[in-house]
Amino acid sequence: MTPHTRAAGGSCPPAAYPPISDYSLIGNCRSAALIGRDGAIDWLCWPRFDSNAIFAAILDQGRGGTFRIRPAGDAEIQRRYLPGTAIVETTYRTSGGACVVRDLMPVVDERDKRTMLVPEHEILREIEGLAGEVVIEVEYAPRPGFGLDSLRLVDRHGFGIWCEAGGALYLQSDIPLTISRDGQTASGSAPVQAGQRRYLSLGFSSDGPAVIPPLGDAARERIERAGAWWSAWAGRCQYDGPYREAVVRSAITLKLLTFAPSGAIIAAPTTSLPEQPGGDKNWDYRFCWLRDASFTVRALYDLGYTEEAEAFVSWTLHSTRLSWPNLRVLYDVYGRQPRGERELQHLEGFAQSQPVRVGNGAQGQLQLDVYGEVIDAAWQLVARGGKIDRQTATLLRGLGETVCRRWREPDSGIWEPRGPLQHHTHSKLLCWVALDRLLALQHTQGFELPVARFVAERSAIRAAIEQQAFNPRLDAYAGALGGDQLDASVLTIPLYGFVDASSLRMRSTWAAVDRQLGNGAFVYRYRTPGEVPDEGTFAICAFWAIQCQAKSGDQAGATARFDRLLACANDVGLLAEEIDPRDGAALGNFPQGFSHIGLINAALALSAPPAQRDVPTHMPNIMEAGLT
Repeated sequence: MTPHTRAAGGSCPPAAYPPISDYSLIGNCRSAALIGRDGAIDWLCWPRFDSNAIFAAILDQGRGGTFRIRPAGDAEIQRRYLPGTAIVETTYRTSGGACVVRDLMPVVDERDKRTMLVPEHEILREIEGLAGEVVIEVEYAPRPGFGLDSLRLVDRHGFGIWCEAGGALYLQSDIPLTISRDGQTASGSAPVQAGQRRYLSLGFSSDGPAVIPPLGDAARERIERAGAWWSAWAGRCQYDGPYREAVVRSAITLKLLTFAPSGAIIAAPTTSLPEQPGGDKNWDYRFCWLRDASFTVRALYDLGYTEEAEAFVSWTLHSTRLSWPNLRVLYDVYGRQPRGERELQHLEGFAQSQPVRVGNGAQGQLQLDVYGEVIDAAWQLVARGGKIDRQTATLLRGLGETVCRRWREPDSGIWEPRGPLQHHTHSKLLCWVALDRLLALQHTQGFELPVARFVAERSAIRAAIEQQAFNPRLDAYAGALGGDQLDASVLTIPLYGFVDASSLRMRSTWAAVDRQLGNGAFVYRYRTPGEVPDEGTFAICAFWAIQCQAKSGDQAGATARFDRLLACANDVGLLAEEIDPRDGAALGNFPQGFSHIGLINAALALSAPPAQRDVPTHMPNIMEAGLT
């Protein structure tokens, strides 16, 4: 892949800040880091995704902290992931030679963990000379606690450079480094010749003795072991249709957003990357949203990642037990309530986009769609051969009873606006999904349910959507009952099996969304008539449009849209939450799990045989009328 050309008038940030698309992602299924094309690790939170940042230059180039490895002087840069892995390989060509830098967080399988001492966390950076000689410069400037914690780097000689960062942070380097007088930065340089390898290892230990891994040949072995682990994992992907490379890269990205100890999958590894440079729509996405459950589980199952799908369903059901029978919007990776939202006023924000937020205030909202997401994920587990015990069945029944009691209430809806509650069509749809899937579970698994009540309420929800959400003037399902504004979330109506994508109402809805919210292949989630959008188009909405188009029979049109969207991924195949339609620039938190879920499910829709394109794979094979 090659970077797309940036057009004038797009979302180019100030010169001090590289574009969001300049970053690649590495991780170990516990935490993650973003690395720029210039070799700078500008984002790292240890020990967990939602921990305080150690490097946050992506949010403040001056105060945030970075760990940079780059050639001295100008260089041509090419970058890729080693195929089927999460190892980033960046090649630099200078006037004097060429070298490659490989970045990763080493991973080992459970068998090796029983026989090896491995650090709690490690970033390993390998520099290999390819031709001639390249002088490599290193800058190491950790800023723990988003730059608020006190810092003093200490050289412990054979044990590396140490500091306190909510635990022990230690750097070993084959390149000699000198600590600045104020103890805030370490830097150095050294020539790397063809055939020569040098290593740097950054480790972290939150408690207990730190494991300090050796460099040299042992470091090379860790890279080879990690490459084999990722290749084996990617090799389990059963998808063999069009766009396989992009689908596998999206699957690896989802794996990088997974917290292995619990099975949780976070929305994105970053906070406060803006939906518009200079704007204030800057949110913390380092948590787990229940609304991602259904489409995520479907994607994992359809790719053959049964273990990951079941782990995510298990995490989802565990988390809901903690607040049952009411559900929260989002949870941390252990299924707990995250800390409250606050602003870090000492950070200027990406491209001066303020405020920088940690925590997410949406956790206090009422979003009724999450009930359908959780229950649909449980249905998919059963439909794929999984089992649900009696306690879980009771839990699910309680969620269904909550839906019966509350579906008539207004809520904040899928987009989480911080304003008045509304009767969102998407929320009503997912309430219908909740009862529909529970009735299917009762039919196939013998669940004990108040069937008559659930059937009646499901019918009432359908009537409300068909009679109050469909607006004859728009010739489309509106975003809210009785409303006159479009919302791209209505494109999910056929994806949950409420109606066929080829139905007259859905065809006209797709056309209206394309006409009023579309911009070529891109789709805004909503727009206020007469106002300039204060955000980019949403990647997931564009992928929903592709799924609807493919399921309605327009394979050629859907494929053309998919090709255009795929061109907006960066040079290593990553997508942000949003896309600027003017130049394809990445906007919002990065990379965004929901965008990659959308890519996978759209590719699956494009590859499905014509007879199956309008049959959602997660739908029960039972007609609604058959349960009345």
